[in-house]
Amino acid sequence: MKVLVTGASGLVGQGVVRACAASAEVERMTALVRKTGGAGPGKDEIVLPDFMQAATIADRLSGFDACFYCAGAPPVGTPEEEYRHVTLEVTLAVARAWAEANPAGCFLYVSGVYADPISRVMPLRIKGETEQALGALPIRTVMLRPGGVRPVEHTGTRHGALKPLYLLGGPLMKMAEHMAPSMVTSNEAIGRAMIALASQAQPPAVVECAEINALAGH
Repeated sequence: MKVLVTGASGLVGQGVVRACAASAEVERMTALVRKTGGAGPGKDEIVLPDFMQAATIADRLSGFDACFYCAGAPPVGTPEEEYRHVTLEVTLAVARAWAEANPAGCFLYVSGVYADPISRVMPLRIKGETEQALGALPIRTVMLRPGGVRPVEHTGTRHGALKPLYLLGGPLMKMAEHMAPSMVTSNEAIGRAMIALASQAQPPAVVECAEINALAGH
């Protein structure tokens, strides 16, 4: 399959890129990035400085079987207005343009555990609203809801404040990934699950953390 990945340089996206590179199912992987080289050396890229303008490059977004949408704002420390813009508005701008260009494709979105449009918790509420909006698109859509996400070796977060957390908690997260698969997965496992789901003619609309791990072969 031919896959478009957003958020390739983020914590989740790095693992998804690794999974795609290692998969015999993925013929070509292209990253939608805001600046040249944003996906790393040697990666096939489509450069779009403002993702809100995705509709203007519809011709370049065509020809894909799946979109693995991994971009987003950190839920901790991001003001609500900014979080809503990045999580809901930007995601929908890309999804709508991609759906129009690839009506037979599958759009897979990395959401989060407990996403709910009526939640009192701001990030969960906005994630839930985003899921609803994506689910209304005229294409196959899948919402992946990981719990804690462990970065595999040679991947990690770009956010300085979170780096110590992952450094110290990494070994515990790896243990929890196997002992409590409904709570923790890895960024590479998300990628393997996305590949498996995109290959299905009728994938489930929502995939929880334990199912992500099962699809990834854990």
